[in-house]
Amino acid sequence: MKTRILISTILAAGIALPAMAGNQENVMEARKVIKQFATQLKGELKKAMKEGGPVNAISVCNDKAPKITDSVSASSGWTIARTSLKPRATANSPLPWERKVMEEFEAKKAAGADPKTLDYSDVVEENGKKVFRYMKAIPTGKVCLNCHGGDNVKPEVVMRLKSLYPSDRARGFKEGDIRGAFVVKKTL
Repeated sequence: MKTRILISTILAAGIALPAMAGNQENVMEARKVIKQFATQLKGELKKAMKEGGPVNAISVCNDKAPKITDSVSASSGWTIARTSLKPRATANSPLPWERKVMEEFEAKKAAGADPKTLDYSDVVEENGKKVFRYMKAIPTGKVCLNCHGGDNVKPEVVMRLKSLYPSDRARGFKEGDIRGAFVVKKTL
């Protein structure tokens, strides 16, 4: 009885509920879409690093990542984005719900959780339609520090980043930090 009252209260208040068992299929599909996007992006980044190092790889994030996002979104039917509490591009600044989830990810990491395991899902109503939302934390790997690290980022990389991203805040990370999150959504 208490559970039913609590759920009724939450629903009446318009608070998003975490994904229940019925959304497990959506979670699995969201993870598949993220893997497809991340695999393509990682492949392009590795290729660019091999051809010209970190300065060359910056162009992948600047030019190719949006095209990969559009391609995977079109082929999958999901809306794909990346966000961060310290975004490189202002267009990737978190929406209020994304900020809240990212802050929860940070709290869980501080309590000992592995960033690779952090994700979140819910179903909300947007514009009169039910929407499934999913976020997956992006941990900072060693290679990421070439462009997202602190004082060890090479001057030529810093100059290129400043020229492309004048409001860049995506530096100062250490290996294992949560650099951001993948965000995927679809209308149910």
